[in-house]
Amino acid sequence: MSEADPIRAEDFVADPHLDDDDQLKSVFVRQVFDAVEAGEDERVRELVSPLHPADIADLFEQAPSELRSDLAASLAGLLDGDVIAELNDHVREELIDTLDPREVADIASELETDDAVAIIEDMEEEDQRAVLRELSPDDRAAIEEALSYPEESAGRLMQRDLIAVPEHMTVGDVIDYLRDNQDLTTDFWEVFVVDPQHKPIGTAHLSWILRTPRNVGMSDVMKREQTLIPVDMDQEEVALRFQKYALISAAVVDLSGRLVGMITVDDVVHIIQEEASEDILKLSGAGDGDINEPILESYQSRVRWLIANLITALVASSIIRLFEGTIAQMVALATLMPIVAGVGGNAGTQTMAVAVRAIATNQLTESNTVRTIIREIRVAFLNGATVAVVIGIGVGLVFANPQLGMVIAAAMMTNIVFAGFAGVMVPVILDRLDVDPAVSSSVFVTMITDSMGFFAFLGLATLAGLTG
Repeated sequence: MSEADPIRAEDFVADPHLDDDDQLKSVFVRQVFDAVEAGEDERVRELVSPLHPADIADLFEQAPSELRSDLAASLAGLLDGDVIAELNDHVREELIDTLDPREVADIASELETDDAVAIIEDMEEEDQRAVLRELSPDDRAAIEEALSYPEESAGRLMQRDLIAVPEHMTVGDVIDYLRDNQDLTTDFWEVFVVDPQHKPIGTAHLSWILRTPRNVGMSDVMKREQTLIPVDMDQEEVALRFQKYALISAAVVDLSGRLVGMITVDDVVHIIQEEASEDILKLSGAGDGDINEPILESYQSRVRWLIANLITALVASSIIRLFEGTIAQMVALATLMPIVAGVGGNAGTQTMAVAVRAIATNQLTESNTVRTIIREIRVAFLNGATVAVVIGIGVGLVFANPQLGMVIAAAMMTNIVFAGFAGVMVPVILDRLDVDPAVSSSVFVTMITDSMGFFAFLGLATLAGLTG
């Protein structure tokens, strides 16, 4: 094909190992696993070597737990830092346990500091020390410093390899400095300008430097306004700053304001995904929600919330017991109770999900809390009125009892409005008490909507004197 020929879609050759969704084909995966089980290491390497590191990581995650150590042994030459960095946390931890400290140290030395820390931080303390002893002094010092910061903080997330220059340099000096020092990192987007105390005072994009005459000083080309990340800032707050200010990278400073690292947007993308998934799973009480999580850990994380739900369900059942006489007189009430409680619960869950997300993204603050509560009550009122009309007419016609239709309509309206109020108030109160609303809100909201639904419906039925 000549240079003048246009590029067509059919000219691209699809990867034969991947399906239309860019997932490893099941036939290919089975071929690899069969070769591992047969002890054909050369065949395994031949099959796997064309794969991207992310696809090799997917292969490990799809492998049965008992086969992963043999797969790792077969791929000794291909199992490098790029593959380890792409692995699911649980699979990576399991795989690292099968390697000796020297192998782990070799892998860690190939990675950026933040990725190396992610490998080492979950190891037992004794194993950590063994791996650190095998590292070079510079790598060991960087990782030990990172481990001294709180988990899920900017200090754990940041990279140490960056370009920092003094403000007295000219653009030409910086270009020569970058060309003459081969030990500098080759993966950067901007140059940080620092004062004599190594405190960041500005930043300059590479595009600015390359398009500026050599004799211009860095103090003239740099941008002085920049977003600085404290080293102890929680990674979720870091992600919010990147999102709010559309950052590509940002300087990380210690308590004295000195430049100690940088965070790039590719690191933050992972954090945004992790935090979003984490909040959703917390709302459901499903723990990590990872199919590679050990069964015992999944059981422990889920069962405690099921027990909590059991306790709150007993509260709702005790309310039902108060109205046994009313239910005995009209059995239809028992048929309709779950509808009131169920729809109210869904309404509460909708509002709760909106509130938890707003809190997590800093949209819900002290200044707009009252306005948000009023907004959600208004939405709940409209929803309640709509559902109440539909259920009231339907029940009145099906049971040929207009009074029963009016009672369930009033109960539905009451429960949905109350669910809207509870759905936003419970997360707000928990957040004010420094309790993660994503973890605890669902239990309380479910208890409130179930209890209020039963109480409103059966209470109104009793006051109306409904009988079968």
